[in-house]
Amino acid sequence: MVHDLWTIERGLAADGYTAICGVDEAGRGPLAGPVYAAAVILPIGEEFIGLDDSKKLSERTRDRLFDEITAKAVAYGIASAGHDEIDSLNILNATYLAMNRAIDMLCLPPDIAIIDGNRNKGICVNSVCVVGGDGKSASIAAASILAKVSRDRFMLELAKVFPQYGFERHKGYGTRLHYNMLREFGPSEVHRRSFLKGL
Repeated sequence: MVHDLWTIERGLAADGYTAICGVDEAGRGPLAGPVYAAAVILPIGEEFIGLDDSKKLSERTRDRLFDEITAKAVAYGIASAGHDEIDSLNILNATYLAMNRAIDMLCLPPDIAIIDGNRNKGICVNSVCVVGGDGKSASIAAASILAKVSRDRFMLELAKVFPQYGFERHKGYGTRLHYNMLREFGPSEVHRRSFLKGL
């Protein structure tokens, strides 16, 4: 039985909401680079073959869905908060900053935002939380894909600027290779210094 990813959106629509926005982030855990967020308003019930939590999908499937989502979305925004903002604000507040930036980019103001996770106090619009939302809501799943693909592509560009760290392989996450490169070369200007205490 295929799980219906539109249950939450249909319930909100039945309550009178029309512009329902899914919001998710990518890159809270890495040692380097920005945290990305995306906000997406989809046509309710639109079919996206293979749509799911971005972490469960192959890179090829994510890339295909990225193109399909951006083509079919009523509105979408993709934004980030940089490593320096993460260090100065902390990762939670920097994530809110990226999410709010993505929401602000929408050409249609949302009536309500569905936020993946259990915290939404820093969100600038009316919102509700859904724990594990990227596997329960089509809108959040779509946002997770836009954020993940956008951040991965950005890290591939950083890999060209800082080839010694192998960003193209680990996207800034704390892998053994990444820690080895940090010990050999020290942190770069795009590393999150607040994540490297004690290194």
